[in-house]
Amino acid sequence: MELRELTARRRDGAGKGFARRLRREGLVPGIIYGGTAPVPVALDPRNVMRLVRDQTGSVALLSITLDGDPTPRAAIIRDLQYDPVSEALLHVDLQEVSMDRAIIVTVAIHPVGEAAGVKEGGILQMILREVQVSCLPGQIPQRIDADVSALMIGEVVTIANLVAPEGVRILNDSGQAVVTVSAPMVEEEVAAPAAEAAAPAEPEVLTERKPKAEESKESDKKEKK
Repeated sequence: MELRELTARRRDGAGKGFARRLRREGLVPGIIYGGTAPVPVALDPRNVMRLVRDQTGSVALLSITLDGDPTPRAAIIRDLQYDPVSEALLHVDLQEVSMDRAIIVTVAIHPVGEAAGVKEGGILQMILREVQVSCLPGQIPQRIDADVSALMIGEVVTIANLVAPEGVRILNDSGQAVVTVSAPMVEEEVAAPAAEAAAPAEPEVLTERKPKAEESKESDKKEKK
């Protein structure tokens, strides 16, 4: 894997007030750990974000030039903290690594080929988008390919089906599902049986009411009797 260059400077201060002053200078605080002792540093956020944007699915291996060090340090980005409102970069965690010692990193999974089930109308669904692997820093793969070309509707590619590059060991459980082809969603048209069809409403039968004139005559007859 190619080493990407990043420059950092040591910082002496700490705390929220110092971090705010640092950001006003156009820098963000960070820390390099994994060596003999943690090293607080200040970095240009633009350079850090450029490295993040240029990543193609895997961890970037960095060559960090630090003031006062005779040789660059190999490191990877372990964590980035952002402001929840502005999404500005607030802090960078870097892990120093040894090129002859295996590390554990997360690598993206990339589906390869057109699934046979998709040709029949199925839908390809990624269940797992990344895996944890163990390897030397120089052997970190850009991605792990998942061949889906033979996948039929209802079938699943698992971790056991993935082929890792030489020197790379996938740490996820071998039976964990990675990708599947699901059946297409079909909207069922339920026709109402003819017997259950709504019958025309019968007209409401009202008691016949005589005209007021006739009611008055009958009332007079009753009174005379």
